[in-house]
Amino acid sequence: MAEFLNTSKTTYYLEELIKAAKDWILIISPYLKFNDRIKELLADKDLYKTDIRIVYGKSELAPSEINWLKELSYVRTSYCENLHAKCYLNENEAIITSMNLYEFSQVNNHEMGVHIKKNDDEKLYEETYEEARRIERMSEAIKLSADKVEEVRVNKSKTNEKVTKSPKQKQPDPSSEYEKLTTSKLAKQLGMKTAELNDLLLSKGLIRREGDGFKLTEAGDRAGGEARYSKKYGAYIIWPKDLSV
Repeated sequence: MAEFLNTSKTTYYLEELIKAAKDWILIISPYLKFNDRIKELLADKDLYKTDIRIVYGKSELAPSEINWLKELSYVRTSYCENLHAKCYLNENEAIITSMNLYEFSQVNNHEMGVHIKKNDDEKLYEETYEEARRIERMSEAIKLSADKVEEVRVNKSKTNEKVTKSPKQKQPDPSSEYEKLTTSKLAKQLGMKTAELNDLLLSKGLIRREGDGFKLTEAGDRAGGEARYSKKYGAYIIWPKDLSV
C-alpha cells in the first residue's frame, strides 16, 4: 500500500531510495540542481557502477551542475520537452511527488507525495515504472558538454570579485562511451545479419517479442540498451557499441 509523504518524509525517502538502489536509479525532474547530500549519495552509487538515468525538462543547466554530472561515469542524461512530472525510482520502490530536485524545494516549500514499494503493491509500482520508462523513451539523449569552470579572484578597484573563466570548448569525442548503435548497425559491426543478432539478444534475455517487434527487457536495460521512438522509423532499440553478446 502506498504511503503518503510530506516534505520531510519525501526528503528522507528519496535519500533512502538512492542508498538502497542495487542495479539502477531513474530520476525524473524538470529542474536539476542537486543539493550536497544528493550529490554525495549519487557519487557513491556511481562508484559501485549503478546505472543512473536522469530525465530533465529545463535546458538551462548551470555549468557547475554539468561539470559535476560529467565526472560521474555511470550517469546518462536526457531532455524531455514539456516535462512537469517528478518521479524517482529504483528496482524496488518509487516516489511520485511535487518535489523538484533542488534544495530550495526541500527546505522552503510545502510538498506532498506517495511512496510505493514493489513488494507491497506490485501493480502500482509496475504502472509507475512503465510510465517513467515511457517518459525516458520520449526524451532526447544529451551528451553534456560544458567548459570546466574555474573560479579565480581578480583585484579590481581594490575589491575582490569572483569571475568565471572557461577554456575553449572541446569537440565531442566520437569514440565516447555514450555512443550507441541501432540493432542493425550493431549487427553489421559484428558481421552478422540483424535477424541473427535479434535471436542472440532474445536468447540472452535482453529483448522479448512484442507483436511484430521487440521490447527491451530489464536485463537489456541494465546492459545499456535504450528504447527509442521516431516519427519516421517508429520504435527501435540502441545498444552500446561494445555490447558483449
